[in-house]
Amino acid sequence: MAATLRELRGRIRSAGSIKKITKAQEMIATSRIGRAQARLEAARPYAFQITAMLTTLSAEAALDHPLLVEREEPKQAGVLVVSSDRGLCGAYNSNIFRRAEELFSLLREEGKTPVVYTVGRKALNYFRFRNWDITESWTGFSEQPKYENAAEIASTLVETFMKGAGDEEAQQSDEDQGVDELHIVYSEFKSMMSQAAVAHRIAPLVVEYVEDTHDLHTLYSFEPSATTLFEALLPRYITTRVYAALLESAASELASRQRAMKSATDNADDLIKELTLMANRERQAQITQEISEIVGGANALADAQ
Repeated sequence: MAATLRELRGRIRSAGSIKKITKAQEMIATSRIGRAQARLEAARPYAFQITAMLTTLSAEAALDHPLLVEREEPKQAGVLVVSSDRGLCGAYNSNIFRRAEELFSLLREEGKTPVVYTVGRKALNYFRFRNWDITESWTGFSEQPKYENAAEIASTLVETFMKGAGDEEAQQSDEDQGVDELHIVYSEFKSMMSQAAVAHRIAPLVVEYVEDTHDLHTLYSFEPSATTLFEALLPRYITTRVYAALLESAASELASRQRAMKSATDNADDLIKELTLMANRERQAQITQEISEIVGGANALADAQ
């Protein structure tokens, strides 16, 4: 009985220690989620303006850029999977990996070979464990991505995509044949309580036309030409798409971690209450037994006299 009571008290201490950790993680995630949401909102005007500019330029330029042209018989599809660097964020990563696996299956059905790129240590470890060949990986900034990180990733993806635009003889003679499509899998932030793993194709891209009250034709003249500017802005547009995905993922990761840690803290509270009640009952039974033994001993002495 004494051993059981010591065991219960040890479990209470362990649950209390875990509660301190999960509560600290919850508070850290709560303090960071506001900044992540603010960065996400701050990036949207730039994304809107570059989309509006490309909408105007597409009317002036010849739309035969490799980033816009569908490839004949595409064989390889690059897939960027955005995950977290750390755990303790509930089903955040598993949902992303499930969505990535669904995309891989769809690509294989279409006769395309997935070429994997990863962001975050969790995706890197996930695909390594499953013996996937990872073409390129980036880690260390999942919670606080910078535009420079997105630019580096986009540059690598665009370079690989442009290799796939070469002639067939060059592709056959080169081991690195490039890719014919680019996709990105990430978590879309909808609210603190709702995030969804999504997959989007970013190349060959279709410029998302936006409505604007301003007549951009009267505001801008393009030098040296609309086509030249269009070609310069297209890679920036892809960088913007990658950056938006990183920001969405960062906000989703922190929201998932805050929710998961709050749930863990609440569960630890419930467990501590349950164990405390069990310990009190065990202690009460122990005291009752000791009193019974004392009374029994006293009665035995009285009978002996």
